[in-house]
This record gives sequence, structure tokens and C-alpha cells, in this order.
Amino acid sequence: MLVAMGWSNERIAGALDVTQPTLRKHYFAELRLRDVARDRIDSEVLMKLWEGVQAGSVSAIRQFRAELDRNDLMEYGQTRKPRKAAPADKPVKVPKLGKKEQAELDARSPDAGSTLGELMARRQQGLNS
Repeated sequence: MLVAMGWSNERIAGALDVTQPTLRKHYFAELRLRDVARDRIDSEVLMKLWEGVQAGSVSAIRQFRAELDRNDLMEYGQTRKPRKAAPADKPVKVPKLGKKEQAELDARSPDAGSTLGELMARRQQGLNS
């Protein structure tokens, strides 16, 4: 299992409390299968999940589907799910005004709902024309 997890020979020997030559001498067959060790563990996990699916375990079914999706992505050479396409017509964000800009804008456009505001609006129109 340690080979499948990608551990180096030095690290495995340290975990088993043996020297590297002893590790190579007694576990040479397992070390030789370094390339397929991960696939073997993955296949055993999938078999256990499949047994759970056959037994009707909902969590096993959910996990098995996730593993199927992961396997399909690996089969097509992808490492993650493709992104969804961005919507074509995104609304353009209007930049927010700061306090000072908003106050200046409010000061330049008088309130037309009051008598004083209407008079100020007429006066500004007369000055601008």
C-alpha cells in the first residue's frame, strides 16, 4: 500500500524499520509493481463499493457514482470537471458612486417635488440656455 501511495524506498524502509537493502531483498516483487500498485488499490476500493451498491447502500451508490465520474474524467485525459459556459448576456455592472460624488450629484440636480426645487430647476435651465 505504501508503494501505491507514492512513498520512496527510503521512507518505506523507515516506516518498516528495516534498511533499504533489506527492503529491496525481501520486497523486490512489490517494489517492481510500483506502476500498477495504485491501480490495484483503486480496483479493490471499487469492488468494495460495488458490493455495497449490490447490497443497496445509498451512500455506496453515491460514492460509486462519484468514482465513475472521476474515472470518466481520467479516461478522457482531464484532471477536473470542465467549466460551465459563461452566460452570453451578462449585465454590465454600474460603478457605485462614493459619498462625495453622490452628494455633488444630488446638489447639482434639485428636487423637483418641492416648490423650492422647481424654482431652482427653472433657474438652472435659464442659466444653461
